[in-house]
Amino acid sequence: MTVLTTIRGAFDLRRPLARIGAALAVLTLAACEPGAGTATGPQTGQLIDPSQPVQVALLVPAGSGNADLDWLARSLTNSAKMAATDAQGATIDLRVYSAGSDPGEAVAKANQAVADGAKIILGPLFADSANAVGNAMAPKGVNVLSFSNNTDIAGGNVFVLGNTFDNVADRLVRYGVRNGKRRIMMVAEDDAAGQVGARAIERAIQKNGASLAGTAVHQLSKQGIDAVIPNISQAALSGNVDAVFLTANQGAVLPYLTDKLADAGVTSASVQMMGLTRWDQPSARLQLRGTQGGWFAIPDTTLRAQFDQRYRSLYGEAPHDLGSLGYDGVAAIAALVRAGKRNALTTAGLTQNSGFAGVSGAFRLRRDGTNERALAVATIRNNQLLVLDPAPRGFGGFGF
Repeated sequence: MTVLTTIRGAFDLRRPLARIGAALAVLTLAACEPGAGTATGPQTGQLIDPSQPVQVALLVPAGSGNADLDWLARSLTNSAKMAATDAQGATIDLRVYSAGSDPGEAVAKANQAVADGAKIILGPLFADSANAVGNAMAPKGVNVLSFSNNTDIAGGNVFVLGNTFDNVADRLVRYGVRNGKRRIMMVAEDDAAGQVGARAIERAIQKNGASLAGTAVHQLSKQGIDAVIPNISQAALSGNVDAVFLTANQGAVLPYLTDKLADAGVTSASVQMMGLTRWDQPSARLQLRGTQGGWFAIPDTTLRAQFDQRYRSLYGEAPHDLGSLGYDGVAAIAALVRAGKRNALTTAGLTQNSGFAGVSGAFRLRRDGTNERALAVATIRNNQLLVLDPAPRGFGGFGF
């Protein structure tokens, strides 16, 4: 989520780029209240009358026949409707369009939405579709808040709402440096996702004054992993490495890789392990030898748990992991409209420095179309998730 958003979790990045605050009824959130500060630079987006209903088009990946995509589309729709209902002081005219997974279909629905009066596009999911929609909407002066986390498509009138590898890598490396873990060895998969993740780790190391203490790249096979274990273990246990940072994107890689490293004596008891993906999901990972004591990043668990509980009570099912992005997008727009901003949907409005308080924690959009999300640092201890450093509730003093 170079690659695009898939639907198995917050981190996608598996397809090639060629497929390029009102108080809630049950959940209390400072829902995306804006603060002072606006961005400068090239501007895109529509001016609005904030006293009138603001039409927002939601493009969801429904209609493909894929059960998981349909669940995600349902979650995005329901979450966005929740946010529109909660938007006291602003009127959001939310209209939902089934955009499937084909870029051509997404562009057709976006054009239809703008013809219907939409002032901003929320979605689509897949990076290639979002890229195509962005190109189509640029001459119309319409901004696109996509659900992708693929930063390759960000920029101009396209923003990505999904959490990015850069957010995770920066949070973990920054935390590591504060705790004396400056010499970091990187272990990456030899595929597009691994390459994207590796670049994010390298940027985080440079940004935070750490040093790259070695790199190991492995193929996506047991034989490929087995071949690099001796070199990884020798370097990791040499005394010249403080931490080993794994990209480990593919579902089967993390269990096999960490198990083999543990066999070779490489665990967090000997050298700090870090992961670019969630080591607590699925829950079976909590039982792995090699994940014990490792560091990884997670959203604000308190806010997300409250949101999930409210969603279940309203819709009788759990929301998809990415479904809350629908709430975040609409709530951010509503907060800016509620503040009386005529430029709420422009680059300056959307990229306010203070950011927004979302379902999974504080986030803000950047002028280059990427985002920053406040994340917690977590670990696994005695087969249970433990938060080591909570997610900040805002960006003041957060080091951005």
